[in-house]
Amino acid sequence: MRSIRALPAALGLVTALALTATACGPTETPASDKPAAGASSSAPAGGDAGADLTKDLADKLEKHGVDLDKWKNGEWKNWDREKWLREAEDFVNPVIEGLWDPARMQSAKSPDPTITAQAGTSGSDPTPRPVKAQREKTPYHRNAAPVGKIFFDSPQGSMVCSGTIVKDPRRPGKSNLVWTAGHCVHAGQKGGWYRNITFVPAFNDLGKSPAALDNAQPHEVYPYGQYWADWAVTSGEWLQRGGTNQAWPYDYAVLHVRPERGGKSLEETVGAALPVDFSAPTPAASGTVGAWGYPAAPPYNGMIMHKCLDRATRFTTAPATPTMYRIGCTMTGGSSGGGWFRVLPNGKTALVSNTSIGPAGGNGWLAGPQLGKGAKAAHEMVSKKFAR
Repeated sequence: MRSIRALPAALGLVTALALTATACGPTETPASDKPAAGASSSAPAGGDAGADLTKDLADKLEKHGVDLDKWKNGEWKNWDREKWLREAEDFVNPVIEGLWDPARMQSAKSPDPTITAQAGTSGSDPTPRPVKAQREKTPYHRNAAPVGKIFFDSPQGSMVCSGTIVKDPRRPGKSNLVWTAGHCVHAGQKGGWYRNITFVPAFNDLGKSPAALDNAQPHEVYPYGQYWADWAVTSGEWLQRGGTNQAWPYDYAVLHVRPERGGKSLEETVGAALPVDFSAPTPAASGTVGAWGYPAAPPYNGMIMHKCLDRATRFTTAPATPTMYRIGCTMTGGSSGGGWFRVLPNGKTALVSNTSIGPAGGNGWLAGPQLGKGAKAAHEMVSKKFAR
């Protein structure tokens, strides 16, 4: 699966997926989305981890009437429309060391990415049977190392999503890229960029209960540390119409991250990263896919990594919008942004989608976008920004 290194963390995910390789079939019409980048110059163009905040980041905040020191001391809690940065180029996410302690992580809630109507049902297959989510084997760093949990702040409070470490073609073996959902980083038409976005690979490595985590050591909660987003890209459709039925097929995002402490890249530290399959195979041609994540809405508590395996079917959210993938799965909110994996014809496991939405008023299925040329452009945009 990973050609860079054969560490236990990497090999474990291959075993856990247990997917059947499928041939690439004809692709459906790829999404015509355009990526919209949000640049935070908290790291130099080379993207070296641990770099000091630069004057450019302070200038970005000052442009909007915000002082960097005041931001770190609590000004980030100001969600007034004028202070809520929404444009692609306005993304800023200064590291606030120690903000995400274990107690704050446990208090974070899941967003509610549900859909109440299937306006485009003529392009959807019948609702799949529910597939009961299974707990991932522990320790996570040996069985699903690229999977982790994303924490961020919104006007509604602290929130959680899931994410996956993906490869960076311009930094082989040293990727700092994380794939997730657009609604985990930007509020769409309702607002702007979320704040204090951090990624924790192999969160709660031993799968402890919330009560047991109260007395857990930090390395048990975040075995590889925390990685703050210093750049983000999502689709232009999500920025403009995110949260509507027209935007769910474009609900993806790519983060560039750097460690809160330490100097090595995310991939070097964790020892694993997945390639992304941008061929957008039809659901019928994609075969069995596996969705991984940390479901947080009842009956789950957000502390335990789960997975579902099922054959993908077609799902549409509105007329004239791209077809999404849908699988049976009982995971709930909090699993949003988590990667969907399939085995490519060459035998390698790749990320093919991410959890986007589920049904309102219950669970039983998940849907995610097909990753075509727009998603590839977003990935390329981040990679090029931090290439050297």
